[in-house]
Amino acid sequence: MLGWHISNEYGGECHCSLCQERFRDWLKARYETLDNLNHAWWSTFWSHTYSDWSQIESPAPQGEVSIHGLNLDWHRFNTAQVTDFCRHEIAPLKAANAELPVTTNFMEYFYDYDYWQLAPALDFISWDSYPMWHRDKDETTLACYTAMYHDMMRSLKGGKPFVLMESTPSATNWQPTSKLKKPGMHILSSLQAVAHGADSVQYFQWRKSRGSVEKFHGAIIDHVGHLDTRVGREVTKLGEMLSQLPGVVGCRTDAQVAIIFDQQNRWALDDAQGPRNLGMEYENTVNEHYRPFWEQGIAVDIIDADVDLSAYRLVIAPMLYMVRDGFAERAEAFVANGGHLVTTYWTGIVNESDLCYLGGFPGPLRKLLGIWAEEIDCLNDGERNLVQGLAGNEGGLQGPYQVRHLCELIHAETALPLATYRDDFYAGRPAVTVNHVGKGKAWHVASRNDLAFQRDFFSAISKELALPRAVEADFPPGVVATARTDGETTYVFLQNYSAQQQQVTLPEGYQDTLTGTALNAPLILKAWDCRILSRHA
Repeated sequence: MLGWHISNEYGGECHCSLCQERFRDWLKARYETLDNLNHAWWSTFWSHTYSDWSQIESPAPQGEVSIHGLNLDWHRFNTAQVTDFCRHEIAPLKAANAELPVTTNFMEYFYDYDYWQLAPALDFISWDSYPMWHRDKDETTLACYTAMYHDMMRSLKGGKPFVLMESTPSATNWQPTSKLKKPGMHILSSLQAVAHGADSVQYFQWRKSRGSVEKFHGAIIDHVGHLDTRVGREVTKLGEMLSQLPGVVGCRTDAQVAIIFDQQNRWALDDAQGPRNLGMEYENTVNEHYRPFWEQGIAVDIIDADVDLSAYRLVIAPMLYMVRDGFAERAEAFVANGGHLVTTYWTGIVNESDLCYLGGFPGPLRKLLGIWAEEIDCLNDGERNLVQGLAGNEGGLQGPYQVRHLCELIHAETALPLATYRDDFYAGRPAVTVNHVGKGKAWHVASRNDLAFQRDFFSAISKELALPRAVEADFPPGVVATARTDGETTYVFLQNYSAQQQQVTLPEGYQDTLTGTALNAPLILKAWDCRILSRHA
């Protein structure tokens, strides 16, 4: 007995009379008075003022959905409910044996609950990962997306290793197409999880069901009844590889970079009604900021806005629309002590109740960033602007860079402009700024820029901060390196997400972890290949 896996993929919400009453009790504890609640929800708008607690009901299609504070609090309440339920499930297990750890399986980009609130109830994090490989010719975007979620699961417990609780060795049966993993992809995608902090690779399912809803879902043992299949042989090979990596278990990831991907911010952002009701693309935006670091093998933690920033040297907050109490003060201290903070358009707009900050955006971050964001322009789909770096700017930006979707019109107050817009009536206005505060810098990017911008911008900051890479070498497109360390030995997972064989040249001092062979010649990576290397830390 190694531990307990309770329930399965917590999800959903309840609108019964018992839950309605519990929701009202939760609101009473949060606000104490109806006056406080009405102010936080700004309920006078559209004549929604509550005069009795019994008038409050959960947001639902047949009820009220236009009060953003209500919608936010309903999400928070559901998170509190499931966390309480989780603790009640755990209590008898701990009473029987307090030493056995407990987990439940999380899911990627899950909307219902804030995992940052649920994670403290668990001893370790586990999650279910089902990337739709081979849907596109370019696998790197999906690989980057999946890597980001592995990093988030690791970060939920402050860098503690997690467990890949569910994966499929072949195909699912519930995605739009049941595409088989090509030879090598199962091992590659499983080792990607290990590279980013997983201490175990597990499956749904061991044996295919004869009937019911997931009878065609991938499994280790097919309906044929034995392991002598293509999938069975690849699963066996992976198991043999993992058994040769005992030193990796418990290794940590040394991340000096953090990207804020905040669930409460996401709820508020999606509900805001503007500036882009076609979708604010929060998840994609975060991943676009993550990608340059993933490509360069620079470790990143994915955190929420309440995490202590002092452990990092660079913190990136894409579209931090909601700035909760205390964040601005912590961000100011972080920068003053030498940290670099990067923010973007549509940051510092509302407080935790989704009430707009008065006195100019980005609200409590205005002084730190040294800008005033006066307006934001939403571009039509297909419409583009351009951003051009100013001569000799300290960010080394050149361009022109393509801009889509959102362009913030900002005034540089104490900040220095680094790049400007080239088109439209705001041509010449600042598009990228930096504000020197204490020993650090606060950067602001006012537009949604292309990947070329992200690479140039973050490459310059990474070099300025001398951020360590998994391997100090340049690799061909589709090849990335990810590292874990125990402080004495560093394990590097060299991954090839392209359909072509690739050749890489490594610095001295590496050996093949599985064979113990020194790697002095150029290394060949087959399509969908992963090689595990080690060096002295």
